[in-house]
Amino acid sequence: MSDQGILSYLLITLQPDNVIACFVGAMIGTLIGVLPGLGPAAAMALVIPLTLKLGPTAGLIMLAGIYYGSMYGGSTTSILVNVPGEPASVVTTLDGYAMAKKGRAGAALAIAAIGSFVAGTISVIALQFFAPLLARTALAFGPAEYFVLTVLGVVLLSNLTGKSKIRSLIMMMAGLILSTVGMDPIGGLERFSFGIDTAQGGISFIAITTGIFGIAEVFEVMAAREKPVEILPVKFRELYPNREEIRRSVAPIARGSVLGFLIGLLPGPAATMASFASYGMERSISKHPEEFGKGAIEGVAGPEAANNAASGGAMIPLLSLGLPFTPATAVLLGGMLLHGITPGPFLLRDRPDVFWGVIGSFYLGNAMLLILNLPLVGIFAKLVRVSPRYLMPVILVLCVIGTFGDNSALFDVWVMLGAGVIGYVMRKYGYQPAPLVVGLVLGPVMERSFRQTLIISGGRIESLWEPPICMVMWGVALLAILLPMVIPPIKAGIKGRLKNKA
Repeated sequence: MSDQGILSYLLITLQPDNVIACFVGAMIGTLIGVLPGLGPAAAMALVIPLTLKLGPTAGLIMLAGIYYGSMYGGSTTSILVNVPGEPASVVTTLDGYAMAKKGRAGAALAIAAIGSFVAGTISVIALQFFAPLLARTALAFGPAEYFVLTVLGVVLLSNLTGKSKIRSLIMMMAGLILSTVGMDPIGGLERFSFGIDTAQGGISFIAITTGIFGIAEVFEVMAAREKPVEILPVKFRELYPNREEIRRSVAPIARGSVLGFLIGLLPGPAATMASFASYGMERSISKHPEEFGKGAIEGVAGPEAANNAASGGAMIPLLSLGLPFTPATAVLLGGMLLHGITPGPFLLRDRPDVFWGVIGSFYLGNAMLLILNLPLVGIFAKLVRVSPRYLMPVILVLCVIGTFGDNSALFDVWVMLGAGVIGYVMRKYGYQPAPLVVGLVLGPVMERSFRQTLIISGGRIESLWEPPICMVMWGVALLAILLPMVIPPIKAGIKGRLKNKA
């Protein structure tokens, strides 16, 4: 297809009904991202009946707008009140909330919006030009490769917060153990549910994350005897990032965009894994790793770029192969089928208007979200100045509504409250919750791929390292374990020699 033909199809997005559909979808997605619990997949499922009256192109554009709009909105409550609106925004709480407590909430929100816009645009450009090639590459990953990939993730992200490695590993193992509650993914047997019907489907990810972050924060503020920290009035020019913050954000946004897009090609919670991986990478290569967790702008820029880029990457296997690798793209696949559209290799040939219309909506939607979010930074930033006696009850209500709305189960609310108490105690003893979330995310993928590998190979354990890709990843994991043990003594020896010569 010629460039002129592609451009004519992309311009379909600018038709009035498609622009309105894109705007409405992006706004709904933003609100869904702000509200803890109700994720993009649930919101898209609720809206699908309404899109049937809009026609295939406008309807799918609205669903796509909800998908990427939720990635924007998830960062808002993470930064302002330490409650991740989306699982992918859990990492943003580490430095975004720390920046808010320093009076830099506006800068964090602005960088999150800019990073999301840049990453979203980059991922759509890559989606447009490399979709078929990248989709075939993603299919080269089998169960063995996915298992080794999750092991590599555990190794690289176990010390995500830079605190005690032993404590981080303990939290990681706790997350892996919690991920086994519910139905056996291979045999279908119930396990570790202790006769609780609601627990048969597993421990709710939303309940755990909302509890250990949001509810624990409420408990901590309520238990504080000292006067809450006063946040000084912020001038208009201080609502946005300064030159130094922008300079430090450029490279993390670029790296997060590439990393997130590539992880988006893989099955599973790609946006969540991408944000964690980006944070771990930025902290490991930073010249000031001690700033992470205390308000490092890189800890906001990289992960926010990564989770938005992952949403673009996840569209490649859906549009090119008809394979939904995430819950949100699975719902989008359902919407396409209801509209009589069959995604896959022939989508571009049979319905180029839908294919390019959806891709064009990503460009338009990202621009809309940036224009909408940046002017609202000042309003959002004022939220952190609200007295805790008024703000904390609102957060508590939002947490309860979001958690209950996830599965409409009262059991999840009790899990959330229990997780909040445990999260509060963990903070007192220096245990950080982020590694637990990593284990909770990677656990199901690790178990399923490990058992599938053994079943396919007839129980041969060697199949976990025989494929070349596996060998490379095992080597990277081994280096990640050994280098922290080897480098510090070498540095100490070099410093000692330099001092002796001096």
